[in-house]
Amino acid sequence: MSALTIRNLDDALKQALRLRAARHGVSMEEEARRILKAALMPPTAPGGLGDRLRQRFAAVADAEFVLPERHLPRKPSDWDDGQ
Repeated sequence: MSALTIRNLDDALKQALRLRAARHGVSMEEEARRILKAALMPPTAPGGLGDRLRQRFAAVADAEFVLPERHLPRKPSDWDDGQ
């Protein structure tokens, strides 16, 4: 791991970092790491619903998985017929 020293940091900015870290319940150093990571790491675009479902069930639904045959829905009961 690397170390980073930031010189000539404005007192108001340091105070804002301290308050933000306190709100999140972490140290100023951890809060600065989180801010840098959020600002500099490329965002990971979540796939669509189909991609997420495929990833979630990949271990269960392998190439041997066979989809059940589809049927038309049953006709709902008409409870008022007998009256």
